[in-house]
Amino acid sequence: DVQLVESGGDSVQAGRSLRLSCAVSGYALSANCMGWFRQAPGKEREGVAYFYENTGSILYGDSVRGRFTISKDNAKLTLYLQMNTLSADDTGMYYCAAGSGPACELGLDSRAFGIWGQGTQVTVS
Repeated sequence: DVQLVESGGDSVQAGRSLRLSCAVSGYALSANCMGWFRQAPGKEREGVAYFYENTGSILYGDSVRGRFTISKDNAKLTLYLQMNTLSADDTGMYYCAAGSGPACELGLDSRAFGIWGQGTQVTVS
């Protein structure tokens, strides 16, 4: 019962753009908050973007604000992350996450999310 499947990761040159996708299925369809996180080798997981369905609230991590955009297409059951002006610091494994209930009030915090995808690799050189 795979619930979140990321795709779109690639190796690109600095300055280019990528769009990540996260296909949502199963229990994750009932989520009312979703997010993107990333983790680079030897570093802690970092919150990238957050979307709260109940209020329309959107949050971004400080390092990506103004360059990345999170969006959700409910008809296609897909969450997106548009990433522009990529730099080497954006390299890492990107994870899609889904959450529900009061935990969503935590915002861009990994504790808000109970369902995680397997990740898609982004490499910027």
